[in-house]
This record gives sequence, structure tokens and C-alpha cells, in this order.
Amino acid sequence: MNTQTRNQKGFTLVELLIVVIILGILAAVVIPQFNNAASESKESALVANLATVRQAIEMYKVQHNDDFPAAAGLADLTTATDVDGTVNAATGAYGPYLRNTFPKNPITGDNTITISTGASALSAPSADGGWMYNSTTGEFRAEILSTTLAQDGTTALWTL
Repeated sequence: MNTQTRNQKGFTLVELLIVVIILGILAAVVIPQFNNAASESKESALVANLATVRQAIEMYKVQHNDDFPAAAGLADLTTATDVDGTVNAATGAYGPYLRNTFPKNPITGDNTITISTGASALSAPSADGGWMYNSTTGEFRAEILSTTLAQDGTTALWTL
């Protein structure tokens, strides 16, 4: 009787292919969910930054005789000021209203501020940027021109 004993220490090619296919299917299901989570995280951070800066602008207005921060910029929110709005880091009675530096727009990664004056509303942005601020009306919003954020897939200004 000639019996051969077979050592079966490895996986067959079919078993390996099945495992690879299953891993591919799992990856196809899981990866899009991570992409959505990153986008939602940036949107949440944007909403939080907008609320923080808008609250700081309102607090500045209350403590500075109903005047919004000057057209020179919102940098006044990160330093101490006198009642007339003069930056006075050493002995200013009011502020700072924001800690550290002015926050970046989490969607674009930019913290530049496009400033306008006058009673009209802010115009549409020319390109992706940081923030838009009207020193006359106190309007503050994100400067985002993007097809990825428009709900209907068209290019639009995303305002919050």
C-alpha cells in the first residue's frame, strides 16, 4: 500500500482570492464613510468658528458704544482695547475677545479677511479665501466659492 501523506500548511489560491475579494468589498463600503466624516468635521468647525467670531463682534459692539470693530481689521478682537476702539495691549479695559490669533477658515485653511464698508450686504467672493466682514453692518461670514459645498451641485456661495 503506497500512501502519501500531504502536508497542508498553507492556504490555497482560491482561499486567498476569496479573502482579498472580501477585504476589497469592505474597503469599498468603509472608505466613503471616512470621506464624509472629514467633510462634516470641517463644516462643524466652520460653524463653530463663525459662531465664536460673531459672538466676539457682538461683545465688542456692546463694550464700544455700539460700534463694530473698525474697517482696519478684526485684529482688535485679539488684543485689549480702550472704549474708543484704540488698541492698547498694556492697559486696555476691554478684550481680548478671541484667544491667540484669528481662526482659520477650516474649509480653505485661510484666515485672511476681506473687509467691506457701507450698508450693503457682502458681495459674492472672487475666489476661495478666508472670511468676509462688513465693518458697517457687522456681517461676518465665510468666503467660500465651491461646487463641493453647494447642495444642488452648482457653484454657489455657502453662507452661514
